[in-house]
Parts: sequence; structure tokens; C-alpha cells
Amino acid sequence: MPTMPRNFYSLLALLRPATLAAALAVAVPALAAPDMNKVVREVFPVAETGFDPAAVHDLYSGTVVQGIFETLYTYDYLARPSKVVPLAADGMPQVADNGRTWTVKLRKGIRFADDPAFGGKPRELTADDFVYSIKRLIDPKIRSPWAFLVEGKLVGLDEVAEQAKKSGKFDYDRKVPGIEAVDRHTIRFRLKDTDYNLPYILAHEPTSAVAREVIEKYAESDGRAQANPVGTGPYRLAKWVRSSKISLEANPHYRGFVWNFASADPADAAVVREMKGKSMPQVGRVEISIIEEDQARLLAFQSDEIDLMNMEGPLAPKVLDGATLKPELRAKGVKLSRIVDPELSYTYWNMTDPVVGGLAKEKVALRRAMAMSYNVDDEIRVIRNGQAIEARYPIPPGVVGHDPAWKGGIAYDPAGANALLDKFGYKRGADGWRTLPDGKPLVVRLSSRPDTLGRQQDELWKKSLDAIGVRMDVHKDKFPELLKAEKQCKLQMRVASWIADYPDGDNFMQLLFGPNTYQSNNACARIPEFDKLYARTQTMPPGPERDRLYQEMTRVIEAYAPWRLMISRYRNMLVQPRVLGYKRHPILHAHWQYLDVAPQGPNK
Repeated sequence: MPTMPRNFYSLLALLRPATLAAALAVAVPALAAPDMNKVVREVFPVAETGFDPAAVHDLYSGTVVQGIFETLYTYDYLARPSKVVPLAADGMPQVADNGRTWTVKLRKGIRFADDPAFGGKPRELTADDFVYSIKRLIDPKIRSPWAFLVEGKLVGLDEVAEQAKKSGKFDYDRKVPGIEAVDRHTIRFRLKDTDYNLPYILAHEPTSAVAREVIEKYAESDGRAQANPVGTGPYRLAKWVRSSKISLEANPHYRGFVWNFASADPADAAVVREMKGKSMPQVGRVEISIIEEDQARLLAFQSDEIDLMNMEGPLAPKVLDGATLKPELRAKGVKLSRIVDPELSYTYWNMTDPVVGGLAKEKVALRRAMAMSYNVDDEIRVIRNGQAIEARYPIPPGVVGHDPAWKGGIAYDPAGANALLDKFGYKRGADGWRTLPDGKPLVVRLSSRPDTLGRQQDELWKKSLDAIGVRMDVHKDKFPELLKAEKQCKLQMRVASWIADYPDGDNFMQLLFGPNTYQSNNACARIPEFDKLYARTQTMPPGPERDRLYQEMTRVIEAYAPWRLMISRYRNMLVQPRVLGYKRHPILHAHWQYLDVAPQGPNK
């Protein structure tokens, strides 16, 4: 094996599995079956979009995907900072050629859930399934929002995608040197350059294994199979009423594991005590309700209709005293799991839009003025009820590359915003509203969800833009429709959020990389200075040199203002007393396979 760079060995050391990895990576033959009478009831605040790993691009649908499908790797449930461990893989990767060749062995005997697509026969997970699944991310027909995970990285894969654009059909049978099934249970990745984030990518749900037979049986005209998820994970889809109910049940072919996680944090002692040594999963059924209104979700929790609920900021005064639960909830045994999410909330402007987009000075001035009109402190105080912190840097706390000392950012300054608009020809008319420099009416359109949070954000943005004479219209739509329009660069302005797919700054800086337009770059930005800097970071390990480039990229963001950075939220998960083993993970979102339900008390 050629000599590895010292920092590359360091990375691999961080990824080595400890005792807990053994709990996930080694099947135990005598595990008890999940109890179908044990039910965990959860609530989502927005509607799901579907369950195809290559197509799903929202937190809540992705949570269900994590429960149904499996990736090669996952994260230790209790380890902080987040630690990669094997899942479908039989150990950590073998790495050669200065980090450009990765070989992964699969665990044998993993089975897909039964489905008619398999013709009544058991179906084992193989290396070919991962090869096929990862190829789907770059199939032009599918238009996966996750193509950026593999574009330009795997030897020969881009060429197959380019041929598909010409022929209209992706050749899944064509051999690709960058991703090969060496044998039934071995996958080899060949990278164009060293990629320090590959283990994270292989732990991210878009790279989950799907079966080709299932996709070919159920795929719609766009190549996506959103309604018929069939995976190897702990659960399978039992019932789905769109935008209303999602029911999961234990996959009888899931191999299970022993709960054997460890933590040095005294706060985790109760969780370890409750769960250590149990056969998992314990929970046989998961019932998910879609309730968009904040008050209705809280009422459902208070009336014991749901077990787990993310408490959004508007509800904080009803539930929290500062950072702790109110005494009456503690008296009932309700538990709180609280973290600062590794996420950003921001407002973006469509950089291709003729009114607010482009790199011309007057367009930059308009976006900067709008950003300067918005008081983040008001959002934290009024909308979030203190359940957030201001975001000044485009990489949030808890993510490698975050700069806690950053002093930049766009400050709240309505007087400066008005002066900037005056300078660049956005004149006020007799009615007080500004016009474009060519004299045409200036109207911006904010797109938002029809729920409490959406209405509050509408009001704060309207108040902000009113103060600088910019007229604002509001466009309301359901969450899935907003996401669809966003991916087509059809929205002009929207409040969005991004939660870490993996705990590295690259996952956030890629949000403005030009080639990721129509995927994760919802501002549809193509800023040459930023793109050049981002490309330089791709072969760098985490460290001071990459951090300096991230700082330069941040200055570019602040100069051109495609975004108004806003907040990172506290995630306050309310947990009913009967639910055992819950701890909020910063990256993993599907947690049901790690939980138990106490025998006392009803489960409805």
C-alpha cells in the first residue's frame, strides 16, 4: 500500500469503530423480535414528499428514508462529536492510493423486505445494489438533488451521465471504474482526487441501497419510485395517506443488533441504564402524523396522542422556562432533549431572477439593502421566543469549519439600506414605494408555507421591507410544492433552512456552488469568485488552510448577498415518559430503532 499522507491516517483514526460499532456491525442470532404492541407516535410539521432515497430532499421525508433503507455507514448513537461506524458494511473501508481507492466489504446475509418485485424469493443485499443506487444519483432522468455528492468525483461516472444526456437513457450495465462490484459482497470506489468526506457521503441516506427490480417495477415517468420504498432497514412502509399519516412496521427480515452504546457524558447515564443489552429494535410500529399548526401539535402531545414532538419556537413560552421544561411537565415525567441544531436558516434571493438576481452593482445593492432591513434579533425574540442563536457564519456550530470568532456578516441597518437604494437609483414614488432604476415598479415576492411560522416570517419580512420602501407580495404553497419550484429556480425569495447531512463545512459551502444549481443551490447562484475558491477546497483535509479559504468564500457571500443569514435553531424534542432511550442526534434523524417503550401506561 502506498504511503498515506499523515492527515489522511488521522482521518481514518477518527473513523475507527469502537465497541459500539461492534453492536451495529455484528449480527446476533438470538435476538428477540420487535414487539408489535410497542408503538412510537411522532409528528411532522410539514408534509412528506416521498420515499425514494435519490429524490427526497427534505428533513422529514429523509427521516422516513433512514428508517426504511440502509447505507454502508451510519453514526454512533451516543458519540459526540459524531462518529462514523459500519452499518451494511462489514468494517471500515480499506484505503489505498493516497486516498483515491476505497474498498468496502458488505456484511453477508442482509435481506430486503419482501416485495412482489422479487417474485416471492428472498432477496439478499449485494454490492451491485449499492453500485446501482449510487449511479441513480447522476442519472439525468431522475434529476436527483443529490447528484453533487458524486459529480466530478468517481472515475468514469460523469462520462456515463453525459452519454445518457445524448441518448436519453442511462446505461446502468456499463462498467464504471469509479464504482465497481468486485464480487458479490465487495465494492471498490476509485476517486479522481482524495475526498475526505467520502465516509460521510456513504453514511448519508441518498446513497442508501435500493433494489433495481423494485425501481424498475414502481418507477414513474421521471425514474423516481417515491411511493414504494423497499429497503433492508429496521422498518417498512405499512400505510401512507399523503400529507396526513405515515405508518411503519418492523421489517421481519431485519437482522437487529444489541443496544451496547457507551458515553462518557453523565447526562447519558439514564439512557444507557434504560437500554444497555436490549435486543433492538424493540418498537414494532411507528405512527407519524402530519400536523402543520403549532398549537394543534402541542395539543396532541398534551392529550397523549403523540410521543415525540419537536417544539418550534412559537410554542416555547407554553413549554419552557428558558432552557428547561416547565415544572408541570417535569412533574408528569416529560423529558426534554435539547441541542443547537447543526443547521442554518436563511433567506435566499434567486440569482437568476430579473428583479433581484444577477451580479450587477444595482442588483447587489438591492439584495444587500433588503438583507440590512431585516432584524435577526426580532426573529429570535418574537418568532423563535429565544429558541435560536444568530447565524453570522455560513457553517453552523458543531460542524467542522465553523468559525466562532467571525466578526463579519450583514448587520441590521435600515438607514444604511435606504441610503444604498437611493444611491443606486431605486427612487421612491409619491406613494412611498420604490421603483426599479428604469422606473418600473419594484415588487418582490416571498414564497412561504401556510402555517403559523410561515405567517410570522411573512409579517416580519413585510415590516422590514416596508421600512425601506420595497413592496412585497406573498405566495403561499405547501412545503412539497415549494421544494419542487425551488429546484427549478422558479421562486424569487424564500426563507429556507439546511441541516447538516454530514458534520463538515463542505456540506454548507456547497449550497452556493454554481454547478449545484437545480440540486442544493436554491439561490441558483453562479458567482465565479466563490466557485473557484470552492473548487480549491475539494481536495483539502479539514484544517487551517481550508478554513482560510472558507473565510474568503464567506467574504464573497457577504459581498454579493445571495443570502441573508439568520439563525441556527435549538431543537427541543419533547418526549413522553414511556419512551426510553431517546437522545437527539445532530446528524441521524430516524431514531425509532434505538428506542423502547415502557410497559406501564397505554399506547394508543
